[in-house]
Amino acid sequence: MQAGVRVVEDNAEATEAWNGPLFEIWLKYRGLTAEGLREHGDSAIRLAPPAVGDRVLDIGCGLGDTTQRLAEMVGSDGSAHGVDVAERMIATAVEQALESGAKNLTFAVQDVETQPFDQEFDYAFSRMGTMFFANPVVALRNVRQALAPGGVLNMVVWRRKLDNDMMHRAEGVVAEYLDEPEESEAPRCGPGPFSMANADTVTDVLVHAGFEEIQLARQDLPYKVGGDLDQAVEFNMAIGPAAEVLRMWGERIDEIRPKIKSDLREALSDFVQADGTVVAPASTWAISACSPG
Repeated sequence: MQAGVRVVEDNAEATEAWNGPLFEIWLKYRGLTAEGLREHGDSAIRLAPPAVGDRVLDIGCGLGDTTQRLAEMVGSDGSAHGVDVAERMIATAVEQALESGAKNLTFAVQDVETQPFDQEFDYAFSRMGTMFFANPVVALRNVRQALAPGGVLNMVVWRRKLDNDMMHRAEGVVAEYLDEPEESEAPRCGPGPFSMANADTVTDVLVHAGFEEIQLARQDLPYKVGGDLDQAVEFNMAIGPAAEVLRMWGERIDEIRPKIKSDLREALSDFVQADGTVVAPASTWAISACSPG
C-alpha cells in the first residue's frame, strides 16, 4: 500500500467510533449540532420535500430529530423509519420518540452498506449521514433498491473545506503542531465528512448506485458553533477533522493542548457576533436523485 494512503474496507471502525466516543461528544454538543445543521437539512427538504402519505427512510438518523421532522411532514397516513449503525444513537432516538408520542415512526440499528432493506420506501433522506460510508456505492445502491420506482433520494453533505472556513481554520491550527499519528487506539469516523464534497465524485457515486435525475444545489448558510468563543473552541476540539487528529493522539499531546486551544481561539475570533455567539459561514450540497421509474 502506498505510504500515507489509508484504505477503509468496511464500516466496522466507523461504527465503533459513532457508538463510542463520538456518541458521547454528539450528545454533549447536541444543541450546537442540531441547531447548526437544522437549516441545512430544512433547506434541502424544501427543495425536494416528501409528499403527505410517503413512506420515508432517514439514513444515518443519529438521535432521530430529522426522523421526527419527516414523520410530521408525511402525516398519519405516512411513516418515517430512521436507521443508524450506532446502537446508542438509536436507543436515544427511540426513547425520545416515545416521549414525543409520535405513532408513525420507527427506528432500527442497521449498516446500510451490508444490510439491504426488507421494506419499500417512497423517499429517502440523509442529513450528513452518507459521507461516512466506507463503500458509498454499495450503500446507496441498497437505498436505491429499497425505493419504489420514481422514489426520491434527498441528502445533505458538506462541500469542500475551503468553503467551510471554521473547520478549515481549525484543521490548519492543529496541523501546525500535529500530523496524524501512525498508531492510535482511537477509532476513526470513516472516510470523513468531506468524502462527498466534490460534485463530480458524488455524482459518479450516485450514477454507479443506479440513480437518475441527479441534481446538486449549493447551500451557503450560517452555522452556529458556540454560545461564546470558549464553547466554539471546545466544540472544534471535540468534533470535526481537527478534533479527530487530537482524539487519535489522546493523552500523548496534553502538554501542547493549551497552545492549540489558544491558537484556535484566535483563529475563530473573526466569527464572534455582536451578541457574543460564534456563527461561521458553512456550505453544503443539497443533492436529489431518483430511482428509475
